[in-house]
Amino acid sequence: MRSKSGVFIIQRKSTGGIARKGVEIMDKPKWFQELTGRGLFQDISDEERLASLPSGSRFYVGFDPTAPSLQLGNLVPLVVAIHLARGGLLPVILFGGATGSIGDPSGKDKERTLLEAETITANIERQRKQVEKLFRDLSVAPEFVNNLDWTQSVPVLDFLRDTGKHLTVNYMIAKEVVKTRLEGHGISFTEFSYMLLQAMDFDHLLRTSDVVLQIGGSDQWGNITAGLELIRKKGSGEAVAFSFPLVTDSAGKKFGKSEDGALWLDKALTSPYKLHQYFLNVDDVDAIRYLKIFTFLTLEEIQEVEKAHLAAPEKRLAQNTLADQLVELIHGKDELDAAKKSREVLFGGSLEGISEDRLLEIFEGVPSSERRRADIIEQPVIETFTGSSLAQSRGEAKRLISGGGGYVNNVRVEDSQALLNSLPLPFPNVVVLRSGKKKYHLIRIVE
Repeated sequence: MRSKSGVFIIQRKSTGGIARKGVEIMDKPKWFQELTGRGLFQDISDEERLASLPSGSRFYVGFDPTAPSLQLGNLVPLVVAIHLARGGLLPVILFGGATGSIGDPSGKDKERTLLEAETITANIERQRKQVEKLFRDLSVAPEFVNNLDWTQSVPVLDFLRDTGKHLTVNYMIAKEVVKTRLEGHGISFTEFSYMLLQAMDFDHLLRTSDVVLQIGGSDQWGNITAGLELIRKKGSGEAVAFSFPLVTDSAGKKFGKSEDGALWLDKALTSPYKLHQYFLNVDDVDAIRYLKIFTFLTLEEIQEVEKAHLAAPEKRLAQNTLADQLVELIHGKDELDAAKKSREVLFGGSLEGISEDRLLEIFEGVPSSERRRADIIEQPVIETFTGSSLAQSRGEAKRLISGGGGYVNNVRVEDSQALLNSLPLPFPNVVVLRSGKKKYHLIRIVE
């Protein structure tokens, strides 16, 4: 299909199916086959040109540093970039020091809050370290660029003459993101110009660094094709682009969002344990799809996981595999081991080696109460249970303990009259009470 601008566009379904008849997938490069099999093609500007890119061709993907950390949703472009790098293409990661300062209207129904330059610079540094960590096992490190470097010294008149004159207002307002905003809260000239700046990025990188491919999410397709249009109008060279589908769960909810909001790649904002728990709780129908999109297990390995999962869905093999793969990819093996240890604690495992802060994270949301240290430490454990959410009366507490169902810090209580301080108390300010396998109550000790 040829757009009004003359840019040749191939639209394909997110299943990864080939859009043009007579084109055999096995004739394509390995990375092309890999992305197709994983459903990571949404739109392609020129499939033949894309599949013909020689090894060593440079591509870029951009991120606007509007937060101190990348989010889980940013994993899609980074995983796609890693697949391309494994296939012999050279990655360029662009941070939008310029574009991030004005705000991308994509996905927003009103203007973004503008950030100070110092904040943007600090965000870039943090996000760069996160990307470097994801690429740590590749022999080719990504090149990092900041679009502020080639925009901050461009006079406004030069920008309007050299970039603005090539894209008509009619062309820009036909883009879905602009059209949506015009029908809602409106769009400022600042955000309206975002498309021009991103188009200028692609043209600049092609002319100065021979970057011939841009990739991005399907919500960026309007901005990406604006870049192709600018390159065509200016005669800057040959370029190609593709987008990948935006990932949602089976209920249509945007991927990477928990009940508390966004899930971050910075462990100080979202802990590896919380991330692990998020993936363990995704629906069966989403787990296999996410394995294809976000992990580097081969498609054959994922097929085996799916087969085993369907044979015994109660074991949640797909979710466990997904959680392990993603936490290790983002945070490394040590943090994965710690996250799995934390999960074992939740199911009655030993508290050895768990910090008090991590313990509180594990049992976040569990019923809790406060007791004074002087009142609790030397009291019989039956009194500790009495009045908690696990036992409303002394009789109920006694029956729980004598029946073998009472635990303090995941250690079974044998004698209801034993003093609390005679039991293992690894944490100075917290005691974990448990009834049976899964019911917990947290006691916070205060002075």
